[in-house]
Amino acid sequence: MDHVVTFGEIMLRLKSPGHERFFQSPFLEATFGGGEANVAVSLSLLGESSRFVTALPDNAIGDAAVAEVRKYGVDVSAIKKVKQARLGIYFLETGANQRPSKVVYDRDNSAISMAKSSDFDWNAVFAQASWFHITGITPALSQTSADCAAAAMCEAKERGITVSIDLNYRKKLWNYGKKAPEVMDQLVRYADVVIANEEDIQMCLGIDAAADVTSGTLSDSVYEQLAHKVKSTYTNVSIVAITLRESISADRNGWRGVIAGTKGFFQSKRYAIDDIVDRVGGGDSFCAGLIYGLRHMDEQSAVEFAAAASALKHSIPGDFNLTLKSEIEALLKGDGSGRVQR
Repeated sequence: MDHVVTFGEIMLRLKSPGHERFFQSPFLEATFGGGEANVAVSLSLLGESSRFVTALPDNAIGDAAVAEVRKYGVDVSAIKKVKQARLGIYFLETGANQRPSKVVYDRDNSAISMAKSSDFDWNAVFAQASWFHITGITPALSQTSADCAAAAMCEAKERGITVSIDLNYRKKLWNYGKKAPEVMDQLVRYADVVIANEEDIQMCLGIDAAADVTSGTLSDSVYEQLAHKVKSTYTNVSIVAITLRESISADRNGWRGVIAGTKGFFQSKRYAIDDIVDRVGGGDSFCAGLIYGLRHMDEQSAVEFAAAASALKHSIPGDFNLTLKSEIEALLKGDGSGRVQR
């Protein structure tokens, strides 16, 4: 099988019901999610053979996380179980109108943040693999995680595997004494494909974009220049994909993507998402759609597919994009009415 491998943390997601504030009522909805796990699930549902790699506590909670990913067809054979470890948690409060969503992390000393490169059998991890995906979240957790992420990317490159990285800057996570550019600059040097938004590029790589995402208009020329800055700084990178989110309110976003690829600069259709159900995992669904597209389509079609996949994710509760390929293709053909299918 031609596997896509993803490596990172899966967490317990505890969300307040609907649009309630934390503990407005005495309930939290429990599911699982995390950047690289989200990508693996989405790719599997699109028909790719995906393998998710992480470290989890060897207990019933860790088992439940594995079962949740496995039920979507993801290969979990390379997951490492750790005695006396914990599963990271994040709490989510969904915003509305002018009130933003809020995330609170509880993931210090989680199993993956303590894992070392030597804990993983990289030959097994990359067996029959042709693509490896990671995010900037994993190296933000700890120095150990950063070292493990670098080792994983190096192992993939030595095997001739295509490497993609979603920069995914998380300000709340960079707390162990390193600033993001100190770590991410080195990791990007292993990558073939970089996926990001303009803030990720600025905060992770120190490359500025002359853009204001709150202005309501985003200039393609600004993003074309930004992508080419990344490619000129990191000559190993062949493709830079940038997501363009216009945040009008917590419920209303404009959404599209662009790529500076090997064949030119391409932009997707813009989607007006006026009633967001859940935007968490939106970037991960774009990554999965782009990886799928780049493996099976030309670059213009790939960015269109990624943007459409991610637009649909905004209608689905939870971290995972449970959208099927046929549904994405229907949207690409113009069927975005939301009418009941009977």
